[in-house]
Amino acid sequence: MNGFGDILIGLGDKLAAHVVLSAAAIGLGIAVALPLAVWASRSPVVGRVVLGFASLVQTIPALALLALFFPILLSLRAVFGEGLPTLGFLPALLALALYALLPILRNAVTAQANLDPGVLEAADGVGMTKWQKLVLVEAPLSAPFIMAGIRTASVWTIGAATLATTIGQPSLGDPIFAGLQTQNWALVLAGCFASAGLALAADNLLWVIERGLARRSRWQYGGGIVAVALGICAALLFQYGDAVFGKERRDGDPGPIVIASKQFSEQYILAQLIGAQLKAAGYEVEYRDGLGSAVVHSAVASSAIDISVDYTGTIWTNELDRSDNPGRDVMYETIAEWERVNTGVRVLGRLGFENAYAFAMREDRAAELGVATLADLVPVAPRLTVGGDPEFFERPEWISVRDAYGMQFGQTRNFAPTFMYNALRSGEADVISAYTSDGRIAADRLVVLEDPRGALPSYDAMLMLSPRIADDEGIARALQPLIGAISVEAMREANFAVDREGQGKLSPADAAAQLAENIGL
Repeated sequence: MNGFGDILIGLGDKLAAHVVLSAAAIGLGIAVALPLAVWASRSPVVGRVVLGFASLVQTIPALALLALFFPILLSLRAVFGEGLPTLGFLPALLALALYALLPILRNAVTAQANLDPGVLEAADGVGMTKWQKLVLVEAPLSAPFIMAGIRTASVWTIGAATLATTIGQPSLGDPIFAGLQTQNWALVLAGCFASAGLALAADNLLWVIERGLARRSRWQYGGGIVAVALGICAALLFQYGDAVFGKERRDGDPGPIVIASKQFSEQYILAQLIGAQLKAAGYEVEYRDGLGSAVVHSAVASSAIDISVDYTGTIWTNELDRSDNPGRDVMYETIAEWERVNTGVRVLGRLGFENAYAFAMREDRAAELGVATLADLVPVAPRLTVGGDPEFFERPEWISVRDAYGMQFGQTRNFAPTFMYNALRSGEADVISAYTSDGRIAADRLVVLEDPRGALPSYDAMLMLSPRIADDEGIARALQPLIGAISVEAMREANFAVDREGQGKLSPADAAAQLAENIGL
């Protein structure tokens, strides 16, 4: 594992993407907030409406606000065409710009409302037009107060931008989310340190501008503006320099192949494994790590990403809206055909292992309660706490189990997947919704409860190609060796290599290399 310093040095691309996103969001927020503030200062009704709207936006959690723009843009795509991006920069920009509105707008409206009436009357007395009075009198007097709002908005936006990782926008949230999932605390600390450092740097530069405006010092506020502009330009050059100055792309070159991963270790490992196969075949690869599970399928169907690993049970229930269980092979064949006809996604094949939801308990706790199956769990469940990942208790699988067995737990709790296992180990939860390919099942001596009524569907891992690359046989050939090659034992070993604590812990890339060697690639 790399040390903290090495990780921090390696975050240059994430830092550049974070700077560009945050600066664009703050710039858009300023462009929207200032005209609204002028309008609001001249109309009390408009003032109440716009400030009420901005305050309402602030009550929405940033993660939810980011996620909401995905279905909105997906709907708009039918109007504006396939070129409208639904993941990544655009939804993150719009959501963060909305989040930046309130402090800028509130400070600007307050500054306008508290201008000295005598000064405004004097401006009218010398015959200034409304535009001249706004530019020459109101704006200079309000500027220091507006800058204070921009400072607040900047710190908020830089912090919230780490959440853009969940909708496919690279940011300093990438190492934070990856580190939380894999319990690589150096990675988490590096991401937090870089984000906090960026926020402090931005706040101090904007303070220089604010003080310069208050003192009417052109050198001070001009120097601050130049420093901010140079920082943004450096980030743009770092992020887009290769695209601007790099070599021209050959005809037929598909460009970077974007590989998605959801927010758990197995997905990080498989993304790296797929990327290694494509790189060996000469393809350029990009990763979108830590995507929210709910957006991955829509993203690959819309070609916002190119490759994902998804699971038959997830597609069966979420996309086909099916609750029956026709068997593993029929389910897979039905899904593959449905994807081909309805979304254009090519299901290249199954990877060879299943990662199903399963209810697990500590061995000693299960023995104490006499529980071996879900049916055994029913009479004792009312006095137990069940833990699940953040989406489990809204998923059809939980509803199916609950209804099939009449399951009623005393308490349900949500955990990030990594901490779910820690909760079981520490006694914070008695039962968890574990994953059958997780190496921690054996390592923590967990008992997986049998499902005699077949309420839980199969979850075979499938390799999905977006419509953009569905017909690219070069990509298909490069990935074909993965089909049917990964046993559940091999996947468990790779997962545990990332999830274990202490000596022997591997990064997802190293675990992917080890997995490739174990399966003969």
